[in-house]
Amino acid sequence: MLKRSNAEIRKLDDAAKAGWLYYVAGNTQEEIAKKLNVSRQSAQRMVALSVSEGLIKVRLEHPIAKCMDLQLKVKNRFGLQSCIVVPSDENEPTSTLGLAQAGAKEIELHLKSAEPKVIAMGTGRVLRACVEELALLNCEQHQIVALLGNMASDGSASSYDVVMRMAEHINAKHYPMPLPVLPSSKEEKEQLHAQRYIANNLKLAAQADVTFVGVGNLAINSPLHIDGFVTPKELKELQTKGAVGELISWVLDINGNLIDCAVNQRVASTPLKVNSDKAVYAIAAGEEKVFAILGALRSKLINGLITNEYTAERILSID
Repeated sequence: MLKRSNAEIRKLDDAAKAGWLYYVAGNTQEEIAKKLNVSRQSAQRMVALSVSEGLIKVRLEHPIAKCMDLQLKVKNRFGLQSCIVVPSDENEPTSTLGLAQAGAKEIELHLKSAEPKVIAMGTGRVLRACVEELALLNCEQHQIVALLGNMASDGSASSYDVVMRMAEHINAKHYPMPLPVLPSSKEEKEQLHAQRYIANNLKLAAQADVTFVGVGNLAINSPLHIDGFVTPKELKELQTKGAVGELISWVLDINGNLIDCAVNQRVASTPLKVNSDKAVYAIAAGEEKVFAILGALRSKLINGLITNEYTAERILSID
């Protein structure tokens, strides 16, 4: 294979960026021209080149140099096993466009393994979006298990359940967690965990070969609050104690420490292990989640991150 010149590499980088803006972010060629400061004809040629060079196959396959550099920096800074950084739209840096495709690609790598695997899944909007991007697969050899329940305290179900939706895309044995995210008390949680089928699910999730979770912030617009899992009073208490985010409803501070609070005593989720030797991916991006992601990285409860350029740069600038 002939080695490309630096000029050719830059040309492909620009084509990949244009291809991402067109096929993933949904920009018109005129919008791409403005964002990349080129003529409309040049934008059209760049998009065409991204296809002819095989850079675009629904998902972005070209390793854009800036993203690769950020991946390496974040991986080394936090001692991660893996880091994937997708491009950001320069005019909408906090958008999560592209995360679902990148997350789906990583999930599919494990689903396509011939070796049987236990795959543990969190819940939430980003993970649900990843599942929507999955191809239809036959995965009889795998087991998919939920890390947490999807019921609020009043018994209502969240629309962002992942495992049940995932079962519609792949033919694999799956284990939902029929639990409230936050039982009314620590005693109730222990009673629920003692039930045989729930105890078996918790044990299976703890043995997962790979885990995928989202990261939640703890502002007024946080999923835990919006979806009715914590009250405004509980949210204020968490913020007073220095909480910045949550992983499968376990609440963390900026340094990655679990907060000593009533919520963490009641959380029914499968606990994540510190410095696990198995892959544990967090999929998250956006300004409102920067501190939550930083707390998750410092906690060592995750060892893999899928995010975007803007978020990676913000995390590196703070840590």
